[in-house]
Amino acid sequence: MRESHDWLPQNHTGLYQQVVLTWNYILAPGNRARMGLAPDSTQGAWFDTVFTPAFNNYGAAYVAWINPADRTPGIITKLEESEAVLKAEYRKLYTGTLKDSPVVTNFDLQEMGLPKRHTGGNTPAPVPGTRPAASVNTSQFRRISIEFYEDDGTHKKAKPPGVHGAEVRWAVFDNLREVHINDLTNSSFDTHTPLTLEFADEDRGKILYFALRWENTRGEKGPFGAIMNAIIP
Repeated sequence: MRESHDWLPQNHTGLYQQVVLTWNYILAPGNRARMGLAPDSTQGAWFDTVFTPAFNNYGAAYVAWINPADRTPGIITKLEESEAVLKAEYRKLYTGTLKDSPVVTNFDLQEMGLPKRHTGGNTPAPVPGTRPAASVNTSQFRRISIEFYEDDGTHKKAKPPGVHGAEVRWAVFDNLREVHINDLTNSSFDTHTPLTLEFADEDRGKILYFALRWENTRGEKGPFGAIMNAIIP
């Protein structure tokens, strides 16, 4: 991975989901000490006194922001400020503690939603040449979860080799209509399936149109799959 590529999701929900994934994996039984973050270690002390407060402040601000009806200017500002602090510490956690640690494996990094280390010399990850397959879960009000996976006929392989995650381009319209890629003006990204989109009460019954494409560990994107649609529950 080139260090110039920003591996952080560029939207609030995607970032929150990735950080929580990392947090939960680190605190799973046995993982924290094994990866050099035991509370009595220097890095563990940094995790407790610096990263944890940043994570907790950001989490509280995100929960206050998540309902569109509650997004006052003050709540939005608080989220943006706490997110900036969290991003800085999250980068340090990855690049300064996890990525270069001999006791943290590529499997660990993947399970935390983080980019893997390069293997096999300087051979870069190829530009994705396939399109993601997808299925939709609309079982929860105001939420659509998009399961994405490699279209190999098995639904078992979530991502092709060298792929970091999937971008979904999307838009909401009042009625069924003809839609082209350029009409999908919103973008979300996730490293692990499913990718979940949240909506307001007034969006219920409207039509979500979306298309997915793979992104490799260098930020290079593959072709879009078919444009799909779903009714917002």
